[in-house]
This record gives sequence, structure tokens and C-alpha cells, in this order.
Amino acid sequence: MAKVLMKGNEALAEAAIQAGCRHYFGYPITPQNEVTAYMAKRMPEVGGVFLQAESEVSAINMVYGAGGAGARVLITSSSPGISLMQEGISYIAGAEVPCVIANIMRGGPGLGGIQPSQSDYFQATKGGGHGDYKLIVLAPSTIQEMAELVQQAFHIADKYRNPVMILGDGMLGQMMEPVDFDMLKKEENKIEEKPWATTGMGMRNKRNIINSLELDPQILEKHNIEIFKKYEKAAKEEVRYEMTNCEEAEIILVAYGTIARVAKNVIELAKRENIKVGLIRPISLWPFPEEPFKKTKDHVKAYLTIEMSMGQMVEDVKLAVNGQKEVHFYGRVGGMVPEPMAILEEIKKIRGKK
Repeated sequence: MAKVLMKGNEALAEAAIQAGCRHYFGYPITPQNEVTAYMAKRMPEVGGVFLQAESEVSAINMVYGAGGAGARVLITSSSPGISLMQEGISYIAGAEVPCVIANIMRGGPGLGGIQPSQSDYFQATKGGGHGDYKLIVLAPSTIQEMAELVQQAFHIADKYRNPVMILGDGMLGQMMEPVDFDMLKKEENKIEEKPWATTGMGMRNKRNIINSLELDPQILEKHNIEIFKKYEKAAKEEVRYEMTNCEEAEIILVAYGTIARVAKNVIELAKRENIKVGLIRPISLWPFPEEPFKKTKDHVKAYLTIEMSMGQMVEDVKLAVNGQKEVHFYGRVGGMVPEPMAILEEIKKIRGKK
């Protein structure tokens, strides 16, 4: 497939298909509707299943069933829709069923608006549903990276038998950029055998059962402990981040997704005024990357976290910095996007403090 100009939502869908996803369930909501429209057209062409459910609650439980049968399955929505799925996501994590969930975030709380936001960070990284579980959360900042991370997400989900979330925003979903699908790693599209899946008895001696219910407290505790061993492994192996101009920076910006692109413009603006500014861009929001803060805390004056929220990722930044340097925050909400000059002014305020 040649390089093509696509919306982020369309690239998300095509990357899933190329990763071997043949089952898509969803329910319309702006600003991710292009995924649904694209899948409605493409899934029949590749012999897959597209189903628009009667609600987000129904759709996530269809994911539970298809994933439990061993299929690579995708579901997408936007903030209020993801909220409706939380019970099902908890069931899926508890039953150790792999799947990929994409949240193209919009402003809230409540119905909010349809403009971009990053205010679902807590919901995604801290476990939005009930019980002790985690999602592995990946945050792309370009359309090309959207395609690459979607492909990786299916591989990671199968590796850990756990849901993986792609966390984007309405800006990333709607913008158009060229995507080179030939750059995707074809080896990650290989689907390994899933001996645990509910595909019929065949020649097995016992039934495979997909279930998250366990009434014996000792067995349920053991199950929780085993699940968290997977998370410990993921915390070591699935950390992803990017560092830009951090070696001699006096102020380091911390931003993810599309706002990291804004932050890169700020670095250039600051350079013109002889201000050394760097950027730490978490790509995996869980597990959160702590290593870049360890590498920079000795020479940096302060960190400035930039988000389209009232301040959520900043809490993880403070935990990573562990009180060793100042951590500041600048955010816009309601669909408003932080502007480069406003961020530069925040940097100057921080530099002016003694």
C-alpha cells in the first residue's frame, strides 16, 4: 500500500486491518465517526465483521465475546462512550482477554463538546472501571505514529492477554497527514496460536472457560496477584518515550499526543530568545516513563507539564520527579488548545523565579 493522505481515524482503522483485525464493534460518536464509516466499508472487503451495536454497553460485550474466541478485535469511541464501556472493560481485563480500545477524546465533563481534549488521562491510566486492573495505554502524536502504535497495540494485547488503549484526541482523529503503511513492521501482524481461546473442544481434554467471576476469595486473590505479575513485566518491557533537546535544557516541557507537537514549536521559539528548552514526550502513558526524569533532574531547573486538561498527567510527572525539582502546569480545557506563545510566557515566568 503506497503512502496515502488520511485522517487519523482512517489510519487507525486501516492499521488495525493490516494488523489482522477482522472484527470491529462500535457505536457512533463524534469525533471518531470516521473509524466506524471506514470499517463499515473495509471489513466486508477483507472478509471481516463490522457491527454497529445498539449501544456502547452492547459493543464492549461483543468485544469480550470475540476476543475470548481468539479474534483480534477493535472497538473505538470518544469520551462519554468510553465511560459507558467501563464495566465491560473491567470484565475483559479480569478475564484476561486481549483487545484494542481507542478513545479519541473530546471535552467534558458530561456531554461536553466535540472539540479535542486530554481530560480522560486518569480514566485511561488509573483504571476507569471497578477492581484492580490496568490498561496498557499508548498515545500517538502523528498520524504515522497512530498507525504504528495501533499495530503494536494488537501485538502487546496478545502478548499480555490484556486490553490495550490508544489514547488520542479529536484533533489527531480529524487532521490529515500522509501515512506510509509500508513502514509498519509486518512481523508484528503475525497472530500466534491462542490455546486458551474458546474455539470448541477439538482434541482437548478439558474445556476452555473465559470468565471473570470467582466466588472463592483465596482463588480470586491468587488471580489478582497473577494478573499483576503481568503488569510488572509490562512496566519493564513496554515503556516508550521520546526526548528532544534535553541534554542542556534548563526548562523541560512534558507533553503527550498532539500537544507534544505544540511543545516542539515552543522549543524553537525559546531558542530564538536564547532559552534552552527541552521536551519529554511520554508515548506509553501506562506504564509511565520515569527514566527520562532520572536522566535530567540533576541539570534541569524545572519541568512544565502541558495538557488539554485541568491537570492530570502532571500528577505522574510529580511522582516521577519525586520532589527533587519544581513541577509546574499549564493547561487549556473545553476544546481550547495551548498556544506556543502562551507556553513561552509560562517558561519565562518560571525562569524569573529565584
